[in-house]
Amino acid sequence: MASGRFFIRVAGLSGALAVSAGAYVRWWLKKRKRWTFVYTTANRYHYIHTLALLGVPHCRHPLMAGSLLTAGMVFFCGSCYAHALLENGNVRSVTPFGGMCLIAGWLTMIL
Repeated sequence: MASGRFFIRVAGLSGALAVSAGAYVRWWLKKRKRWTFVYTTANRYHYIHTLALLGVPHCRHPLMAGSLLTAGMVFFCGSCYAHALLENGNVRSVTPFGGMCLIAGWLTMIL
């Protein structure tokens, strides 16, 4: 159960980062409309999976589910954030890996 409580803390940190990232986009990307969709998609997924982390302590395999969801957020959301902010398509290569981690995390929650 200790790993479950750990992911509650990770969810708290992730939520704070998601709110900060959401506020930042309103200020910084106002003049860069082209990248707003990518950034807001990343932010939406960041929020959703932060909430999913709150359910991890109730899973049968909390360490595996929480690790997959966290890795998925880092790689999927992080690469989308970086793509929008840096306008660099090279970071997109890890986005599918992050998406697969998110899917695997959700599936692990039903085991």
